[in-house]
Amino acid sequence: MSREGNLEAPTRHPIDWKNPDFWNEDKLNHELERVYDICHGCRRCVSLCNAFPTLFDLIDESSTMEVDGVAKADYMKVVDQCYLCDVCYMTKCPYTPPHEWNVDFPHLMLRAKAVKYKKGEVRAAEKFLASTDTQGKFAGIPIVVQVANAVNHSSFGRGVMESQLGVDKDAWIPSLATKKFRSQAKAAPKTAAPAKNGERTPGKVAIFSTCYVNYNEPGIGMDLLAVLAHNDIPYEIVNKEKCCGMPKLELGDLDGVAELASFNLPVLAKYAREGYAILTAIPSCTLMFKQEIPLLMPDNADAKAVQDAMWDPFEYLIARQKDGLLKTDFKAELGAVSYHIPCHSRVQNVGKKTEEMLKLVPGTTVNTVERCSGHAGTYGVKKEHHKTAMKIGKPVFRAMMSNAPKYISSDCQLSGHHIEQGIREGQFGDAKPELAHPISLIAKAYGLSK
Repeated sequence: MSREGNLEAPTRHPIDWKNPDFWNEDKLNHELERVYDICHGCRRCVSLCNAFPTLFDLIDESSTMEVDGVAKADYMKVVDQCYLCDVCYMTKCPYTPPHEWNVDFPHLMLRAKAVKYKKGEVRAAEKFLASTDTQGKFAGIPIVVQVANAVNHSSFGRGVMESQLGVDKDAWIPSLATKKFRSQAKAAPKTAAPAKNGERTPGKVAIFSTCYVNYNEPGIGMDLLAVLAHNDIPYEIVNKEKCCGMPKLELGDLDGVAELASFNLPVLAKYAREGYAILTAIPSCTLMFKQEIPLLMPDNADAKAVQDAMWDPFEYLIARQKDGLLKTDFKAELGAVSYHIPCHSRVQNVGKKTEEMLKLVPGTTVNTVERCSGHAGTYGVKKEHHKTAMKIGKPVFRAMMSNAPKYISSDCQLSGHHIEQGIREGQFGDAKPELAHPISLIAKAYGLSK
């Protein structure tokens, strides 16, 4: 008999996307049917996102009330609701490998998205939304940025975006920065102290800036540099970079992910082999190099080197603190902070390191909320998903306001803005907390932030 549940740590298998069977639609549907049937018999994930309610409604409303009653053509309705947060795999599913049933729901959804993409069934507008480097070319050009931001945030511009790009006119969208992070970073202060390795940590850091920090909110990156310099940690900005590939992964564009990786990996691997810790301030980017790219390229030595050198910023800072190499000379209290752990931070299995860091600041109380906000990259801004994303996030919005916070914060700044919008639109009291990235809060506590 098959054993019920799985008491062992889940094991991720490489993504076999070079195998012709991966792309065979009949074999894909056979695997979808197998896994959907297992999910139907379990239903532990019903509260996580909209993929599982969609699946269970299809089954319950079918003629047989079993998976065999669901039309194969409807299988993609479930896939389209998955935004690859990975939480079902990491926190709910009792049948993940090494269980004999070998259920990896997110990577099965990725396979289905990849087949859909290969068949040419992804809209051009969706491809544009996933092309962050293309959009970012306008950042840093003052007049162009001012015009673009004005249009993008006007009712007329939002109407055009909704009709042409499928971006919901009510969803929060980021502005372009007038000066890119990589340009600003050239003038950032550096420490003159030599690199000092700890028992747990390399003493020098390489910064992969990420598209969002570089093009949209460079202040987050500048605060990270200030915190590193204050702690006498020498750093370098990665000399060249492209998007990590997460937006293309969400679409199923695996060739696009591999193309970006072929650019980034040799650059980052050089830093890794020179003894740098590699940091990114956006959890999804960290996760790409820690998990997804190594699983797509299991035999790539550069991918392995980068994976081993990649750190979440707070994972690194707390490890420095345990090495006795982190300064705690905080000058400002933060008061009540409501902190949200984004899904792509939870998946990294590093623990609540951001919470630990915030709690080091005197006069600071932290209300930690560990649940999906519903934003999930481009999912939360698309017209067909925005209302669902806000519904998914409602328990988070409520929980974030439970301590009447002075600040709300999330390692994922996109989730942070989504939560900020949900709080603004909801009925959660009169408090109006300020949104700040956790690294910006630490910079503020050190007295470094402007």
